[in-house]
Amino acid sequence: MSARYVAHRGAHSAAAPENTLAAIRAALDLGADVVEIDVRVTRDGEVVLLHDETLERIWGDPRRVADLSLAEVREFGGGDRRIPTLAEALAALRGSGVPLLIDMDHEAPALPSVDVVREAGAEGDVEWCGMTPAMRLVRGALPGAVIHQAWYTAEPPAPADLAELEPAFVNAQHLLVGRAFIDAVHAAGARAACWTVDTPAQAAHLAALGVDSITSNDLAAVRGAENDEPSRRLAIVEELARHGAEIVARARREGVGAIDTKASPADHVTEVDRGVERWVRAVIGAQFPEHDMVGEEYGGSATAERPCWYLDPVDGTANLANGVPWTSLSLALVEGARPVVGAVLDPVGGVPIVAAEGRGSWRAGERLSIADPGGADPLSGRIVTTELAGADPWPGFVPLLERLAARHCTTRVPGSGTATLAGVALGRGVAAMVHRYNPIDHAAAILVVSEAGGAVLDETGSATLAPQAAPVFTGTASAAAALAEAYAASRIV
Repeated sequence: MSARYVAHRGAHSAAAPENTLAAIRAALDLGADVVEIDVRVTRDGEVVLLHDETLERIWGDPRRVADLSLAEVREFGGGDRRIPTLAEALAALRGSGVPLLIDMDHEAPALPSVDVVREAGAEGDVEWCGMTPAMRLVRGALPGAVIHQAWYTAEPPAPADLAELEPAFVNAQHLLVGRAFIDAVHAAGARAACWTVDTPAQAAHLAALGVDSITSNDLAAVRGAENDEPSRRLAIVEELARHGAEIVARARREGVGAIDTKASPADHVTEVDRGVERWVRAVIGAQFPEHDMVGEEYGGSATAERPCWYLDPVDGTANLANGVPWTSLSLALVEGARPVVGAVLDPVGGVPIVAAEGRGSWRAGERLSIADPGGADPLSGRIVTTELAGADPWPGFVPLLERLAARHCTTRVPGSGTATLAGVALGRGVAAMVHRYNPIDHAAAILVVSEAGGAVLDETGSATLAPQAAPVFTGTASAAAALAEAYAASRIV
């Protein structure tokens, strides 16, 4: 049986805001197999379609819908673009043969929604999903309800995990859905569902694996999509980098929490590092079970026969621990010692930068390109960046600074090897170096620079995308070469 496609909050757009009758009708026009909506309850007990607790994101009003009457909620939008009631949504789908999937993130709407469905005589036209306490209430009120049980862990469910709700579907975030999850759900007698898939290549991959239900914001793009593994990899690393950025941003707002050390008091680690790495490991394990993985916090090993993912979840933890807003993330897939796809975070805004072999480097939809400024001395009047060996200068560090200063070249030490090497792709200095290459920290960065048209050189000044554990240089072609020469001269001294 082929996968069915679920319109997430209807087929929403500028013309049809999410969770409106206009979005529901647009989903029908696109041939949605199911229309998913979210519900909230107003102050006077009416069930309306809205995802958020407040009206701020969609309607620009910070008030909670629970504090407003239905009449007050009706003031937002107009016609098919206003906030509708659940009863109106059921009426809009009546006779279409397309079920309405009612989602809720807490218990309050559960029984009021059941009452609306019963009053409309629509028990056979709806499905239910949401948090377990809410689904428990729905199951008690409607023994025959089609329930989607939410699943949030990397470990696939066992039959005992599904015994209470007896769900028709088990619904998980799509990055956690792989062959093991699908097989486990099917073995337990349920169907496998996932959310929210907007990348065509990922939708095609999941459908080929045997997922039964795919929820998407973009049905037109994902339905009937074809497999494209390079695009799928690129989309996944970008989504993982974005997740890492969100975790770091929250830590900066709310506090990093406990700060531990590893090899020395200057070698920091936080729960932010560990949490990001756990999530990335869960996703890589689900999406690429045939690959190896090596991470900064939990280790791992690479074998020559298998592709390997290398991860530093927070590159620049010392900065994070000390309130310096300059950290990155490094995630790269390495095949045959060369990175083929990767993502880093731009410390400015926490924006992912992604790159893939032969596909360029991209930041927020803009392709990056490195231009060589030329000049008699490509370093004169310019900035180069480097990093320390932990808290210590590496051999030749001070002589190199002096040699560069004599050429009127300024050196910076920002505190993240990933961001330092990749920064030249964003025009932050003309060249960069680290004293010892490590794929955990640097593989993604050198791919970003190479795909942006920049140079990646080893300590001999030779171009490489498979450096050894030795210095590596990035930058414009002339500046990277000049920096490598200056380093070699400093080491001789």
